[in-house]
Amino acid sequence: MTAALLFDLDGTLVDSDAKHLAAFQRVFGEHGITVDQDTYNAQIHGASNELIGLAFLSHLTSEGRRAALEDKEAAYRADLGDIEPLPGAVALLDFADRLGLRRAVVTNAPRANADAVLAAIGLAARLSIVVVGAELERSKPDPLPYLRGLELTGADAARSVAFEDSPTGVRAAAAAGLAVVGLTTSLDEAALVSAGALFAAPDFADPRIYELIKTRTAAPGL
Repeated sequence: MTAALLFDLDGTLVDSDAKHLAAFQRVFGEHGITVDQDTYNAQIHGASNELIGLAFLSHLTSEGRRAALEDKEAAYRADLGDIEPLPGAVALLDFADRLGLRRAVVTNAPRANADAVLAAIGLAARLSIVVVGAELERSKPDPLPYLRGLELTGADAARSVAFEDSPTGVRAAAAAGLAVVGLTTSLDEAALVSAGALFAAPDFADPRIYELIKTRTAAPGL
């Protein structure tokens, strides 16, 4: 079997948390709910929209929760004009090309968001496999989305690497048998390592990432 690099999207391939927070503040504020940075980090960061809706909008019907969250996602997508991939992401994809590594995005974001973000940062063609947690029976922190990513790439977990920025995502990837690198776009290294990351880096330019990939993919048969 081959090896793959599996990427979370928000906060990992793109540093988008500030845009998400602004969208939550705008839409949830219309429902009398205040969301500050600490609340976002503790209760929203890395969670599925289903769980976010239950946590903050339980007073609404399921249809009302769905509509409010769709409004939030639309507000987020409308603010993507200046978004860029995290530093080192394109170079890492070039490196993966040279090694013949498969790639996939594994996200709890809605597919419309994933498609819009990947198009906005110019990586849609290079990251054509996108696994969306809400389209499966279970989303992160369950390992199922990462197991699905491995299935679609035909990759062996023991030879592959995942990149995540939230404890929810780190736990999901680690439970799927992947080596996990944390990205410190929102949380510090200690929080990510305690969730199961091998180490954490501010972006994809960290040389430890390349060394990990070389070690991970050095098994015979690649």
